[in-house]
Amino acid sequence: MPDQNTPPDAGGSAARSARRDALKGVEPTPGVSKPDTVLTIDGVRRSFGGLVAVDVDHLEIPRGLITALIGPNGAGKTTLFNLLTGFDEPDEGNWQFDSRELASEPAHKVARGGMVRTFQLTKSLSKLPVIENMKLGATGQRGENFLTAHLPWLWRNQEQEIEGRADTLLTRFKLDHMRNEFAGTLSGGQRKLLEMARALMVAPDVVMLDEPMAGVNPALTQSLLEHVKGLAD
Repeated sequence: MPDQNTPPDAGGSAARSARRDALKGVEPTPGVSKPDTVLTIDGVRRSFGGLVAVDVDHLEIPRGLITALIGPNGAGKTTLFNLLTGFDEPDEGNWQFDSRELASEPAHKVARGGMVRTFQLTKSLSKLPVIENMKLGATGQRGENFLTAHLPWLWRNQEQEIEGRADTLLTRFKLDHMRNEFAGTLSGGQRKLLEMARALMVAPDVVMLDEPMAGVNPALTQSLLEHVKGLAD
């Protein structure tokens, strides 16, 4: 039985510390090999006309840690995200997610495989309640199938499980009080939180956050940052 004096996130913090310790001996050199890599990128290039948007020789992303992709506007960060998550195709190159080749996979298969992303401009459906936006993030919903949609006894239990998972995430991201409100009524920061929470509906191994702080009220920035840090748990 856990010690009642142990903070709730102590296990996650210990795991993060262990992963950071494993990186201490790694040279701070671009392209250097890292322990327990979840995503490996080799020779990925994408150009638009004469403009080279992405040119990555080699990059390794370690598992279970927060990795920042830093660069000025126009550096190709979003384009790289689009390539890795199946929203665009490279001119050349390949990448492996958990040793599985993903360079030819479409976006929906990449997401089902455990790698998801959010967008600079939030993609919530403004005329749907927050809870329905959350449920859209779940995959493999039997009620969406044309043949089984009229047979509710085949998917009712799954629907309840999905809704329960969505409610748990809304509580975690402090959006439970907005559960039944239209997503269009959320503030910019709350929409960012909704996107982040919805991305977790598939229990992903990798979450790519594209400009998570862009357009967020400074009053919500620290809260959003804490949620980003919590993803590593």
